[in-house]
Amino acid sequence: MDETLNSLSKLIKITDTLMGEDGCPWDKVQTRESLKPYLVEETYEVLEALDENDPEKIKDELGDLLYQIIFHSKISSLKGEFDFRDVIDNLSGKMVRRHPHVFKDGKLSTPDQVIEQWEDIKKKEKNKKNQKSILDSIPINLPSLIRAQKIQKKAAKEGFDWERIDDVFDKLDEEILEFKEAVLAKKNMDIQSEIGDIIFVITNISKFYKIDAEEALRSTNNKFIKRFHYIEQQLEEKGKTLKDSTLEEMEHYWQESKNK
Repeated sequence: MDETLNSLSKLIKITDTLMGEDGCPWDKVQTRESLKPYLVEETYEVLEALDENDPEKIKDELGDLLYQIIFHSKISSLKGEFDFRDVIDNLSGKMVRRHPHVFKDGKLSTPDQVIEQWEDIKKKEKNKKNQKSILDSIPINLPSLIRAQKIQKKAAKEGFDWERIDDVFDKLDEEILEFKEAVLAKKNMDIQSEIGDIIFVITNISKFYKIDAEEALRSTNNKFIKRFHYIEQQLEEKGKTLKDSTLEEMEHYWQESKNK
């Protein structure tokens, strides 16, 4: 534990130096706004490392993400708001408060019970802050697919949800029909709206089967890239490019990559 605290203290001192009077010109001019893209980028690089299951890469990317947290804390400290220690203390209090079955009285036996209790405690905390809607706690800057999942889960906990998966499939058929009508009418705004509705319903289907829609789509993206690379490689071996090839040729190698 002492070694961990020493390592953390060393990192904080490095941050202090970089943002100090004689520090790095780039670090010293950063703001919350300017760092937003890096925070998002580092988060997704952690996810990529987790997908690859590469311990060294995971270690490296987690470090980069941790630095973003320390960086933001230092900016807040310079503003006289809070520092990294306050972040840790706030988190520690929250974890104890939201795990009464471990740190106080009570016993829960399943992960679902823990999640339900966590949400109940979180809801009470938010209500103390005059939250107008249970959906207000969902960050607006989340990727839209992740935000859709959170919106649906919150609404479902309040009873606003379909009871049977068949009802969701009926809704999907309805939205697809409305999308086709918008396409035939050539109404671009309606087409965009109906595509959004279709994605939203599919996200609900994922919820029914306890599938993370964001993870499912990320996996499909990676699968598509892998198969597309195969097409490129096979065509290159024949001295051809994608533009030189027919759709039939590309489809042939696509199917071949699936079989492999």
